[in-house]
Amino acid sequence: MGLGTSNTGTVLTFGELLLRLSPDADGNWLHKNQLSVHVGGAELNVATALALWGIDTKYFTALPDNNLAVQFDGYISGRGINTSAIFKCGQRLGLFYLTTGADMKHDAVIYDRAGSAFAELKTGMVNWDEVLKGVSWFHFSAICPAVSGQAAELCEEVLKAASQRGITISIDLNYRAKLWQYGKHPHSIMPNLVKYCNLIMGNVWAAESLLDIPVSKKLQNIDTKEAYLDEAQKSASRIMELYPNCKAVANTFRFSRGSGIKYYTTLHEGGKMYTSGEYNADEVTDKVGSGDCFMAGLIYGYYKGLGPAETVNFAAAAAFEKLFIEGDATKSTVEQVINAIKYDN
Repeated sequence: MGLGTSNTGTVLTFGELLLRLSPDADGNWLHKNQLSVHVGGAELNVATALALWGIDTKYFTALPDNNLAVQFDGYISGRGINTSAIFKCGQRLGLFYLTTGADMKHDAVIYDRAGSAFAELKTGMVNWDEVLKGVSWFHFSAICPAVSGQAAELCEEVLKAASQRGITISIDLNYRAKLWQYGKHPHSIMPNLVKYCNLIMGNVWAAESLLDIPVSKKLQNIDTKEAYLDEAQKSASRIMELYPNCKAVANTFRFSRGSGIKYYTTLHEGGKMYTSGEYNADEVTDKVGSGDCFMAGLIYGYYKGLGPAETVNFAAAAAFEKLFIEGDATKSTVEQVINAIKYDN
């Protein structure tokens, strides 16, 4: 399937299911014996949004074969997501700790994912013919190959299988420096995976960290929207030049302003740049999952055959609305997202 055409197949998202444990910054959870817990993981967040928006969605992850996994299966399927591709192996689930209200990119995040069921998956273990049956769109993120060397090899295996079947492939260039700890630099891993991708989402700094596409030094001194949009255009053009399978590149710009946010996005397709409206807020509820919601919005737009301008505006509104929803995934309906769209003046 090509980008921009309506789709009737299944979207498969591929990645590690995680539990997010969110202690408060003051340590009150220790005295109350209460700790906020959220079920998430970037690709599950994408699947949750798509299922909510009426897209036929399936999720691949690895979970230990125990009673806890049964509860997770019920939780996920209860959100309208097909769980038949969940693979049972290993001994433990991945965790991460994130102080309430903090950003995933900062020091407040602590990972506990070593030796998880997903990290220990090996090539040759999974029957991709079965997993990819009926799938027309495959989505993963750069977090997957960051988890372990084995996970990176697994990504390459499934991407080859999906590509051979003509499945549309998308990636979110999530960069998590704390995860790349197994002796390989992203520059030696990511290009070999991104070459299979048709839609690439991220930001100019992630493209630099993961794909070695440098960001202009002028951005250190020129903090203007015009400069950022110019950089997005250059970065997207370079990505599509290096990776011919890529038909569209999306960039997000999210800037903290005290406790608030300034947010806008771009989508590059067919030699043109489409820019979303700009969103501003003085306070936000939960930053986790906003980027995943943007990614889901892009997939939704292309899956439904929307044009690039409609797609980037839907995705940006969905991502911004997620900032005011507690938890890792959106609860906004398609109608609510459409009503929240702001157009670039």
